[in-house]
Formats: sequence, C-alpha cells, structure tokens
Amino acid sequence: MTHSVIKLPASTDDHRIARLAAFAIGLSLAEAALPSPLPGVKPGLANIITLLVLQRFGWRAAAWVSLLRVVAGSLLLGTFLSPGFILSFSGGLLSLLVLGAACRLPANFFGPVSHSILAAFAHIAAQLGVVYFWLIPHAGVLYLAPVFATAALLFGIVNGLIAARLLEEPVHEQLAPALK
Repeated sequence: MTHSVIKLPASTDDHRIARLAAFAIGLSLAEAALPSPLPGVKPGLANIITLLVLQRFGWRAAAWVSLLRVVAGSLLLGTFLSPGFILSFSGGLLSLLVLGAACRLPANFFGPVSHSILAAFAHIAAQLGVVYFWLIPHAGVLYLAPVFATAALLFGIVNGLIAARLLEEPVHEQLAPALK
C-alpha cells in the first residue's frame, strides 16, 4: 500500500493570518466565559483583532481572520451550525461587508473608532434580522433594537479606542512579533 502525501505550501501571509485568527479565537473563547447582562450582548473583544488586521493588512486578511474566528470558535464551543453560530456568522459577514465599504471612506475622517462603530451596528442589525426573519418572526423583537443599538455603540467605541491605541507606533512595536 502506497501512502500519498499532499503538501500545501503556506505563505508568510497564511502564517500571519493563522496567528491572528488564533489570537481572535482565544479572545472569543475568553469572552464566552464572561457573564452577559442580556442574551446576545457581548463586548466583541475579538473584533479588536479584526480592526487591527484591517488597518495593517487590508480587508481580505481581516475577512479571513474574522471568518476563521467565527467558524473555529463555534467548533471549539460546540455551537457550530446552531442558531448561535448562524447569528454570529451573519453578524460577522455583514460587519465585513460594511468594513469593506468603510475602508473606501476618507481616512482623515474614518478610522478604527468609526469603523468599529459601523461594524458593531452592522453586526447587531444582521443578528436582529436573523432573529426576526428566522427565529422569532414577531414585531416584539424590534423593541430590543434600542437596547442592542446602545450596546453596539458603547462596545463599538470602546473596541475602536483600544484598536486605535494598539495601532499607535510605540505600542505597535511591542505587538510586532504577533503581527508579523
């Protein structure tokens, strides 16, 4: 019997994306252990990594990191293909699409904080859309929109400020090994 070995070449970019996705997955797992004041309200700490990758390496790398985080995180948490996974995936997907459009906005007016806020609103909008059109098709779901929008604004600002701080040069030098 002959065994065949398939070798897939991995580029430096592939290794960087894998390291950053692993870091984002770790943050997702840590966040899953935190108590939530309301179901579905989480700070989205892993989105800080997505924002860093977006600013340093572009939208395509950020999309890979974000999607790998959602899929691998759900596999590790045992929620793959569950309603929670669908909510997370849809939120991540719409956030990525909004970030793709936001990257084309003038950089002197739009940076990590505004990108984070836009992504947070897109994430919650997608989740509320999935809940309304699939899980609970009742107008009462929309009464939760102001609560979730407030949380998205708050966490969007905080995560954006953290990302902006990490992108500053002195702090970035400390993180250089992880971002290479």
